[in-house]
Amino acid sequence: MPPPPVTRRTALALLATAAGSLPFVASGALASTPRANPTRFYLGSVQYDIGVASADPTSGTLSVDALVPGTRSSFLAVSPSAEALYSVNGDDGGRLEAFALDADGAVQGELGSTSGLGDGPCHVSVHPAGGHAFSANYNDGTVTVVALAPDGAPGEITQVVRHEGSGPGPDRQEGPHAHQVLPDPGGERLFAVDLGTDSVFVYAFDAEAGQLAQEHEAKLPPGSGPRHMAFHPGGVTAYVLGELDSTLTACGYDSGTGALTPGAVVPLLPDGTPPDGNSAAEVLVTSDGRFVYASNRGHDSIVVFAVDGEDEAEPRLVGHFDSGGATPRHISLDADESHLYVANQSTGAVVVLDRDPDDGTLAPTGAALDFPGVECVLPAVTA
Repeated sequence: MPPPPVTRRTALALLATAAGSLPFVASGALASTPRANPTRFYLGSVQYDIGVASADPTSGTLSVDALVPGTRSSFLAVSPSAEALYSVNGDDGGRLEAFALDADGAVQGELGSTSGLGDGPCHVSVHPAGGHAFSANYNDGTVTVVALAPDGAPGEITQVVRHEGSGPGPDRQEGPHAHQVLPDPGGERLFAVDLGTDSVFVYAFDAEAGQLAQEHEAKLPPGSGPRHMAFHPGGVTAYVLGELDSTLTACGYDSGTGALTPGAVVPLLPDGTPPDGNSAAEVLVTSDGRFVYASNRGHDSIVVFAVDGEDEAEPRLVGHFDSGGATPRHISLDADESHLYVANQSTGAVVVLDRDPDDGTLAPTGAALDFPGVECVLPAVTA
């Protein structure tokens, strides 16, 4: 069987040493059988080369094994077979790059790239069948579909969809700003979260033609600025993060029609804390469907909600926990969900937090990996 869906303390001097001591192979064939290393992580930053890291199986502490020279990344994704790593950045009108991975998750060489995605790509995902990649392009509010070759190399752009609309925020909502592209597990739909229009656009996806067709536009609270969303594993609830108003909206989901229906809205900040100076960044749900985690930049915290049982549609606050740094832009869980990883962008460090699976609480471990401007900490395997 294929592995689970593949959607992970060194000083800066040691980073350079690691990069120099480990070879970057110019080219290499991909293995034919799916594989993934549960201790492998990939680190993305627009200030620094893509990092290939590994986690200690017990403590979760990360160490950098290699850097991919001459690269920068706004966001990363791994192919469903764990044979390719994808990165988007703003070069050449928006560029998608792909790198071959060996059975251990090490980068073996560049597979190729495709330019002209759109202005300001900030998120990338891969279709569950592996035949297409999607990018969300923030500056021009577009979503781009790229065909992938059998070896994972990016090919032609098959479609660019431009969102329309605006929101009440004068600074960030003058027009559309696509921020995330999320395929459903079956690959039949793509959800595009747009901060500028306070919307989630729902598209049916034709994998044979590489074409999107809009089915719905779910409107979120005005001025909320939707950034990212995550589905509950039960398949009937989605949680949409409001970057601008620091809220989480629980949405009902009809898998038959693709419709999202916004419901309960809960604050991401403690009672009495104004959202000014804070911007929410990332949201994820545990594989057992019991907890939702979200990050606050400014308040520099991770907020935890219980969402099991009757709480699924109305998240119940568990607590707020220090992110261990400044500007927690991205968070992720390791394969067994015993550790939460926080990419603190402003302090340039990935912090490891212990996670209690029973009550969802987090605890500092003291483990941190210095990595300049880190924006993404991506595990090779998720639970």
